[in-house]
Amino acid sequence: MNPPDLQEGPDSESRHGRAHFLQVFLSQRLQMEALVSRRVGCRATAADLVQDLFVRFWRRPLVQVEELGTYLLRCAGNIAIDHLRSEGSRGRINQQWQTEPDSHGGEPQAALEAGNDLRQVEAALRTLPERTRHIFLLNRIHGRTYADIAKVMGVSQSAVEKHMMRALEACKASLREPPTGTAP
Repeated sequence: MNPPDLQEGPDSESRHGRAHFLQVFLSQRLQMEALVSRRVGCRATAADLVQDLFVRFWRRPLVQVEELGTYLLRCAGNIAIDHLRSEGSRGRINQQWQTEPDSHGGEPQAALEAGNDLRQVEAALRTLPERTRHIFLLNRIHGRTYADIAKVMGVSQSAVEKHMMRALEACKASLREPPTGTAP
């Protein structure tokens, strides 16, 4: 009798594919981490990003590619670029927040209002349907174009535009409303 992992049946091909993926991933891991580390400048971040890449692949159906090792290296490079874009967006936002109080004469009130505005926008985004929120974050945080998002999510560009309009309107509306728990 064959061990459960090696029994023939509809799932045996899937198990074989997963075993092959695991073998190739582990053989490429150090090379992927080195590539990502060179791009992001931090070995610990590179290890985390490569681990995230593994989890992404493990959770989704197997992808049939000609050369899995090369494909994984390309994906590792892409995940490094995505990380840098994300960090760049955060850096620009942080820099903008740091310079804003000076433009208001260093008023603590301005900083407090900016924090309140941010909390209101975050709360508004949490109330959006998951797909709308995901599209908004892909565009505004990760810098993806509407066409890119449409292709990745399998929807039309028009649908992406509608989701973005809905998200932006929710953000604008949250800023027009007084913060919860404060007097008008």
